[in-house]
Amino acid sequence: MTDARVRRQKAIADLIRAEPVSSQEEVTARLAARGFAVTQATVSRDLDQMGAVKVKSGGAMRYALPEEVGDSEWAAGRLERILAEWAQSVEAAGNLLVLKTPPGSAHLVALAFDQARLPEVAGTIAGDDTLFVALREGVSADSMASRFSRHSREGGKPQ
Repeated sequence: MTDARVRRQKAIADLIRAEPVSSQEEVTARLAARGFAVTQATVSRDLDQMGAVKVKSGGAMRYALPEEVGDSEWAAGRLERILAEWAQSVEAAGNLLVLKTPPGSAHLVALAFDQARLPEVAGTIAGDDTLFVALREGVSADSMASRFSRHSREGGKPQ
């Protein structure tokens, strides 16, 4: 991630934590007030990469960060949706899963794995279009690959 993106996403997280923010336009305007020159499209990508979601709070919709949501069922469902949209293949390799994505998308899938906090997963490493998922000791990579392949775009077939 570029330094500018890191600073911008930190500012977005600070905004979301400080007060209710209900739209991308509102985030864009508040960032502009803090000296960030961004478009709504950039804010949209940032919110997605950060895992921010809209939640109903006090009768109104607002953005929330993954740690605020804290719902493992939500995170697991999000992982399934992300796999269906972005994972092109899933393959077992030793105690790793190797997932292929379109260029520039591996980090989105890695973030979804990290947020899901699956007990079988020790961690993730994402490149541009390839993601490694490290599995914990004793977890079958073949069974996990089969589990996640059901959700991938190609049903787990290597590209």
